[in-house]
Order: sequence, then C-alpha cells, then structure tokens
Amino acid sequence: MSTFNNLHGKQCVLEICDKIIDNKAYLSEVDGLIGDGDHGINMAKGFNLCKNDLQALDTVTLDQSFSILANILMGSIGGSMGPLYGSIFFGMASAIEGRDSIDAEQFDVMLREGLASVQEISSAQVGDKCLMDALVPAVDAFSAALAAGDGFADCLEKMAAAAQAGSESTQDLVARIGRASRLGERSRGVLDAGSVSCAMILGTLAGAVTKRLD
Repeated sequence: MSTFNNLHGKQCVLEICDKIIDNKAYLSEVDGLIGDGDHGINMAKGFNLCKNDLQALDTVTLDQSFSILANILMGSIGGSMGPLYGSIFFGMASAIEGRDSIDAEQFDVMLREGLASVQEISSAQVGDKCLMDALVPAVDAFSAALAAGDGFADCLEKMAAAAQAGSESTQDLVARIGRASRLGERSRGVLDAGSVSCAMILGTLAGAVTKRLD
C-alpha cells in the first residue's frame, strides 16, 4: 500500500506556492473579466510569503506547512479568498496532524476535513460559479476512486482531473455569489478565478504527492 511521508510536506507546498506565483498575471486576468482583477495579486502575495517562511525552516511536515499557509492567507491577503482558502488548509492540517505517514484513506479524510472547514464559513455550493465548483468534485472524485479500490496515485490523478473539469465548467455558469453575481447573464462565458486557482492548487498537490509516494 502506497503512503506519503509527512516530512515531504514542505516540498509539496513549495511546489504549490510556485504554481500560484507563476500564474499571478493569469489569475488576475481571469478575475478582471468579471471581478476586481486582484485575485492573482492577492494569492501570489500570500503564497510568496508562505514560500519565504518555509524556505527558512529545515524540516516541516505537510500539516505544519498547511498551517503556516493557512495563517498567512487568513491574515495577509485581501478579499474573501484568504478566509476561504485559510479554512480549507486549516481543516486539512488538523486531519493529519502528528502523523508520520499518510495513506490514501487518511488523505481522503484530509480532503473531507478541508471541505467541511470551508463549508462552516461559506454557504457557497457547486453551481454558484466559485471555488466550490472545483473543490467539491475533486474531493468526491478522490473518495469515489478510493471506494472503487483504486490505488493512491490513481485517486490523486482523478482528483486533479475532476478539479480541472469543475473549474472549466464555471465558464458556462451564471455567478450566484460575490461581485460577479451583479452581472447576471453577463457573467456567463468567463471562468471563475477562484475555481481556476483551486484547480491549480489541487492539481499541483496531486502531482507533488504522487512523485513522493513510497
């Protein structure tokens, strides 16, 4: 049975940080079509701060890395996305705290806890044209693959694919929450920036964990 060593967490989160930082301009471009246009700027700011903190530390587990990231996102970036992403990462961190290794079952619990945590502060749902359109299908896809008997790597691959498909689905949706909801039908035909960043995060996490499975 494949497992992930919790001590590899620092490198995984650094890869996520680089992904967001590298896509700063793109995320703001997407957001600017129906939003404030600052999603990439805010996200890159937070993830760059996290990167700097992690690089200054020697050994950092995945749960510790998520906690560092969550604290930064909650306190250092503007808009609604800081609390939302902060809640996700806090929930995920709490589910794996203190574990030496993480198997597919525990990773599933981690994802579920992250989702449950953000649902405590947000009523957003799939179909609202938001990050939930990427997050919920991704979590469900991992759980379904695990229940079907798929290996850890396959579960991760299906999680990433579902997140990407969910993000792409927002192009055909009318925004029901946030600033974009004021545009009504005019919000259709554009991707939701939050779902795009969520798919990037989950896709990068999947790849980073997969190549470090024992």
